[in-house]
Amino acid sequence: MLILLPPSESKAEGRRGSRCTDPGALSFPALGPVRARVAAALAQASERPDAPALLGVSPNLIAEIRRNTRLATAPAVPAGRLYTGVLYDALDLPGLSPAAKRRATAWIVVVSALYGALRLSDRAAAYRLSMGADLPDLPRLAELWRPELDQVLTPLVRRGVVVDCRSAAYVAAWPPPAALADRWTQVRVPGASHWAKHTRGLVAHAICADGIDPRTVPDLAAALAEHFDVAAHEPPRPGKPWVLDVSPRGS
Repeated sequence: MLILLPPSESKAEGRRGSRCTDPGALSFPALGPVRARVAAALAQASERPDAPALLGVSPNLIAEIRRNTRLATAPAVPAGRLYTGVLYDALDLPGLSPAAKRRATAWIVVVSALYGALRLSDRAAAYRLSMGADLPDLPRLAELWRPELDQVLTPLVRRGVVVDCRSAAYVAAWPPPAALADRWTQVRVPGASHWAKHTRGLVAHAICADGIDPRTVPDLAAALAEHFDVAAHEPPRPGKPWVLDVSPRGS
């Protein structure tokens, strides 16, 4: 089982404690050199007068932009606490049992514009960077990360299903290869864009809480039907993912 989550725009900033000074010390250490390149480019871009335009954020977020310049010395917190907001509230990591937390740590990967990929236990500093940002002297971030993520994420998918809760910008950074497409499914929330992130968080929570680890997407749909209204749609053509339409029961 591999559950892919997007990062959140909102992040919890550490107040004190250990720093994350070595990008290679995180999970997937092979990503360390690219993490360092992105962090250096982000720090330089964040010092420029046009930083809000480069990063695609409001000029009112200048304090969040400035913290991009001190990532190596900023307090780091586990990614399970770093990312906040609707999806992560619904994931409710603190509310999981010890066994379910271990499954979440083993199964969930957050795809990040800065770090590439993180486990929930990885300690990272708060930052402001989306996959759609345009950092000077670097390729587009999704293009930069794609071959790197392919090397570290593809081997994780053995016999289980890839449950993809990411938005399109983050899917572009690592679309599972065609050979895995029959076990790759995107979670869609029909007609409920406001609650889509919330529902995807609930799906990730249910999978980890119940220990759902099927070998096929139809089996995943059947297991999730214990909690949600679910409809599974086969890929429209080879190499494309399944789509699971998921709605909270009674919505």
